[in-house]
Amino acid sequence: MNIPPRLTPILDVRVEVGEPTDIGEVAGGRRRIVPITGGSFAGRGDLAIAGVVVPGGADWQVIQPDGLTEADARYTLRTDRGRLITVRNRGLRHAPADVMTKLLAGERVDPSLVYFKTTPIFETAAPELQLLTRAIFVGVGERHPTEVVLRFWMVD
Repeated sequence: MNIPPRLTPILDVRVEVGEPTDIGEVAGGRRRIVPITGGSFAGRGDLAIAGVVVPGGADWQVIQPDGLTEADARYTLRTDRGRLITVRNRGLRHAPADVMTKLLAGERVDPSLVYFKTTPIFETAAPELQLLTRAIFVGVGERHPTEVVLRFWMVD
């Protein structure tokens, strides 16, 4: 059987971010660390959860000379019931050179001009949230000047 996977909407996350720290040129590109300062999230479909993004995470980025950004974000979600979920969200972001220049300078750009896809991995001890630890997920992101909006789907 060759049945293509289905995508089920599962989670929307709004991550507030601070000013990036530019480390400079390292092996593989320019390193930037973008602090995660807060935010909120809400489940979709059968995942009936909501809560906040815990301040203290960061996105450790490597930016290639052509603007291709390799993202590796790690942060924690706390549900309204006090349950904790860690997220490791790796992804790629790229756009035409003029769009990437504006995006990396913190300017607003049209999200439809930017390829921003991710593969999150969730970890939690909460028995009722084990669905998050037992499936593959994909995400689509939008970078705005002070936040990143992420929408995640479960691969069925």
